[in-house]
Amino acid sequence: MTERSQPPPQSRYGRVRPVRPSRRWFVALSVTVVAVGVALAVIGYRSLGRSDVEGTLGGYQLVDNQTVSVTISVTRTDPSRPVDCIVRVRAKDGSETGRREVLVPPSTQTTVQVTAIVKSSKPPMVGDIYGCGTDVPGYLRAP
Repeated sequence: MTERSQPPPQSRYGRVRPVRPSRRWFVALSVTVVAVGVALAVIGYRSLGRSDVEGTLGGYQLVDNQTVSVTISVTRTDPSRPVDCIVRVRAKDGSETGRREVLVPPSTQTTVQVTAIVKSSKPPMVGDIYGCGTDVPGYLRAP
């Protein structure tokens, strides 16, 4: 047997065309990629989108070498629901040195301000808010 090093003659077999995927595959793949992207965007928006409650830092005041007064503004879509917010104290190196959960009771206003006193294990540098949520633990609820 001899090995062929030349292509087959065109006059006998016709021109050899490279194999190309059809346009249907390209269209189907494009539609699938777009559909998966839209599905991921919807899931991400539902999971990470705007929540029902938002807490922002209103201000803080260093009371002494172990205490900070932290004022937060809490905005909620349903002011009749109680909210749990976490305020914290940070030291000069940025580490969290104190933390406190604060119950924001139901209100008639969508935005309310709450002030909390937070104790620190090191000399405090700044007070801030970690976050707020509508899942209030039982130990914070009034009896």
